[in-house]
Amino acid sequence: MQDLLNTELWQGKTVADLLTLEVLASAAGSVLGAIAILFVGWVVSAWLQRRVQKLGEKHKHLDEMLFDFLASIVRYVILGFTVLFVLNTFGVQTTSVVAIIGAAGLAIGLALQGTLSNVAAGVMLIMFRPVKIGDFVDIGGQMGTVKQISLNFTELADLSNVQVIVPNSQVWGNVITNYSVNKTRRAEWTFGVGYGANLKTAEGIILETIMADERAHSDPAPFIQVTNLGESSVDFMVRVWCASGDYFVFKADMTRQVKEALDAGGIDIPYPTRTIVQAAE
Repeated sequence: MQDLLNTELWQGKTVADLLTLEVLASAAGSVLGAIAILFVGWVVSAWLQRRVQKLGEKHKHLDEMLFDFLASIVRYVILGFTVLFVLNTFGVQTTSVVAIIGAAGLAIGLALQGTLSNVAAGVMLIMFRPVKIGDFVDIGGQMGTVKQISLNFTELADLSNVQVIVPNSQVWGNVITNYSVNKTRRAEWTFGVGYGANLKTAEGIILETIMADERAHSDPAPFIQVTNLGESSVDFMVRVWCASGDYFVFKADMTRQVKEALDAGGIDIPYPTRTIVQAAE
């Protein structure tokens, strides 16, 4: 300070003036430093966000939505630390700021508990992928094709092609039956014939009719056995493998064709009858 007073440039200036100029110079330095920190933080956060997103593009077998979510988290974390550094350059006690943010976050978390549980479940669904877009699933009794999996909800199209929105917390916390994971399924029927029918002939007609269809798989071998002696029928249990995509239509077609084949073969298919006897007066 004494050197400044001795220079010609500062001759005639009071000590108060010099102190004011020094404070202004220090403030200007802090502002420039804060701008530099913000710029660097912004650039670094954007760069890291792009890098995380590129990982999802590089590994096609992984879900890109997960990497987009992680990329956003990385960017906002970097920006949060950047803001704390900026506040620190101005002498703000960041410890108290962090405490305030933590308390506010706790209050917001309690207020949005349901929404955050959906987000947490959405992250688990994206990470572990029990269902994927295009899968035909049954979630807690709701059956349909998966159209979208977001952080908050899962969208299904039911059998009537009606949109169904299921909160992710209900998806993750429920029993999920995924019909699309395995390429083959086993179709199962029960056919009843009369007690007077030739069981060997009936068995041959049933098995021949089903295995003649190109959708029926011979490996694994089909299963057909008498499994129940009912009140009015002898019941055959039939199990045949087919492609998962053919299951519903194949099963419906065979139900009709076997009935027609049994009729053509003279095999009686019984049905309950009731005789009403009028009491004498």
